[in-house]
Amino acid sequence: MFRGEPIVDDKDLVQAAREAREHAYAPYSHFRVGAALLTRSGRVFTGANVENASYGLSVCAERVAAFNAVAAGEREFEAIAVVTGNGVMPCGACRQVLAEFGPDMRIIVADAEGNSRTYRLPDLLPGRFTPEDLK
Repeated sequence: MFRGEPIVDDKDLVQAAREAREHAYAPYSHFRVGAALLTRSGRVFTGANVENASYGLSVCAERVAAFNAVAAGEREFEAIAVVTGNGVMPCGACRQVLAEFGPDMRIIVADAEGNSRTYRLPDLLPGRFTPEDLK
């Protein structure tokens, strides 16, 4: 989902992720995640995790937000805020997908109480797989 309102700082991005978390579909794990992705053009795309009874088909909130952005034509990511109940980091698959479009992007991880930490993607995914590895 695209949010048309301008995002002015990381707190606003976290709030957008918190709101996206309300739409999570997590009837099996009850682990709700929301994400808000800021693109270089200034647009914000949100996502929530979607579980499936066949667990391997579940999709993380971070990838939902990233795929929404890509489907809208965005190709350069600046930052993503991820909100969970306890401030869990994005999984490795999400980190790799994000690195495709924002190799130096900020990752803001927040919990339900409003505590947050900010990282750079290269610090969380050293030695990532790149297009150069395909040559």
